[in-house]
Amino acid sequence: MQTDFKKFQAQTTPHPLGLEVDYAKGSYIYTTDGEAHLDFVAGVSACGLGHSNPKIISAIKDQLDRYMHVMVYGEYVQKPAVEFAKLLAENLPKPLSKTYLVNSGTEAIDASMKLARRATGRQEIIAAKNCYHGNSFGALSLMDYEERIAPFRPLIPEIRHINFNAVDELNQITEETAAVILETIQGGAGFIEPRNNYLRKVKKRCEEVGALLILDEIQPGFGRTGKLFSFEYYGIVPDILVIGKAMASGMPIGGFVASSELMDQLSDHPKMSHITTFGGNPVIASAALATLQELLNSNLIAETLEKEKLFRKLLKHDLIEEVRGKGMMIGVICKSEDMANQLVLEAKKNNLILFWLLYEKKAVRISPPLTISNEEIEKGCRIIIGILDKIKTNLT
Repeated sequence: MQTDFKKFQAQTTPHPLGLEVDYAKGSYIYTTDGEAHLDFVAGVSACGLGHSNPKIISAIKDQLDRYMHVMVYGEYVQKPAVEFAKLLAENLPKPLSKTYLVNSGTEAIDASMKLARRATGRQEIIAAKNCYHGNSFGALSLMDYEERIAPFRPLIPEIRHINFNAVDELNQITEETAAVILETIQGGAGFIEPRNNYLRKVKKRCEEVGALLILDEIQPGFGRTGKLFSFEYYGIVPDILVIGKAMASGMPIGGFVASSELMDQLSDHPKMSHITTFGGNPVIASAALATLQELLNSNLIAETLEKEKLFRKLLKHDLIEEVRGKGMMIGVICKSEDMANQLVLEAKKNNLILFWLLYEKKAVRISPPLTISNEEIEKGCRIIIGILDKIKTNLT
């Protein structure tokens, strides 16, 4: 299987972690050699309700018995998508009321860029330095990481960059700007949170010049930070909200939400301004609906903040510079890039799944399922501290 994996399936890196998966359940991934691996990554934040959640599986099976794909997006009335969009709107602040369902977070980013240009008649889009919004051409064009974008030029034009949290750069948002697009919490940059009312100041500047504010909640959304969406912490409402990852408990989906006034502009002049065959697929939408219902009807969202406290209590070590993030979106900042790399690879040997971040090379990602137990957190943190102890011993 390992040979066929490398021979027939396209690879994203020269050295993938290569766990050979048999099945997954709860907070564990079980490999074909019979080993149980405690999952502190949750499919890079996608499996918020854990692996093989029975409520999600039941919703998927029920929908499979009714129908699967029947028509391209937006033509037929399909109950799972309608009910999901309605429930989401009921739990978002006004004027966020209409959702466009797509296939991934990166597609949702591209579509939100189109909507911003369509609605404002402007071309310029401002993004943050060290942002990460995905890898399609639109999302890639928002990136300022030359090593990653250089091989794919020319990219989409009229993209400019400002530093996240730099209030003195907000005057670069002008009457030429269609939209400012930001991660509510910067992920790849090292789980950087907004400071000093930064998002409020961005929103105010956008309103002054008639630009739209697009917030990317693909990673922190759906309860990961202790709120349904993390923008709720910062006293603002985006013009366009971009969602994905955990919204269907591991099924492939994305979406963007705006006011009816904004969203309706994609339906005419020209018609089908954005179109997707499989967006809003009823099987996947049923998983999204069941996921949202479970988050709203349980204590999982509130419990993330208590679990964060436990992580912070346990993750204390001389080789840890800082623990960043909010809720179950945690970045462990090691003393060096090499230490972070050793921690991830040694954790794999110890049946604990950790992962890296894109830009911050000293960071190790911890983004477990929201359903993880305190006992599982304690077990995983013991492994981390044990590995760091060995690294420290080898340094002396």
